[in-house]
This record gives sequence, C-alpha cells and structure tokens, in this order.
Amino acid sequence: MSRKALPMVGTVGCCTPLAAAPLSEDEAVDLARGFKALGEPVRLRLLSLIASFAGGEACVCDLTDAFEVTGPTISHHLRVLRETGLVESERRGTWVYYRVVPAKLAALSALLQVPVPADETPRANAVAR
Repeated sequence: MSRKALPMVGTVGCCTPLAAAPLSEDEAVDLARGFKALGEPVRLRLLSLIASFAGGEACVCDLTDAFEVTGPTISHHLRVLRETGLVESERRGTWVYYRVVPAKLAALSALLQVPVPADETPRANAVAR
C-alpha cells in the first residue's frame, strides 16, 4: 500500500460531519490514515507537543527529550505524521523544525462533529446523582 499525504476533503469548511452525509470510499480511506496515525500514543503526544510550542513549531531537538524512546523511533513517528500530512517540516542547518498543518487537523475534527439539537442540553458535564 503506497503512502500519500492526507488530502483535503470538502471545501473551506472542510469535511462534512459524519451525521450530515456518508463518506465516499476514497474519503474514508484518506481520513482513516490520519486517524490511524493519531492512534499511536507517541505520535499523538508528538503532535500535541509540536502544536503547543511557541509559534506553533518545534525543533526535533526539543522533542526527543520528552520521550523514553530512541531518536530513530521519534524520527519514524515524525515521518508517519509528515506522510499523512498532519505535520510539515523544514530543515534549517542541521536541525529539522516541525509544525502542525491546521487544515489537516480541521478535516479530522470536522468529520466527528455531531450537531446537537437546539432543544437538547449537553449532558457531558452533568453530575450523576
């Protein structure tokens, strides 16, 4: 199976939420790659770390100390994130800097949005009695 970047689905507003319309087979395959990449805890933490750095980018040298895995393992996970289009990288001298691709995260996020009817109040914060 060849790897390719996660394409944008839909328009500027991104993906159609699951509750609004069914996905095409191609959309499902492409979006599943992004979710699969984020299904690994190290990759999810890497993405979070990169996004939380000032300016929205992080040097690979700033990322490796946060994990108890080897440098090559971190490089592998960053490559997976890059190949799925969730992050992009730029070499500056001997270091590589990574930044999150907001449009790709928006595509994954928008897909999971479920409209809440106006007459229904969210129960997520309700206290069980």
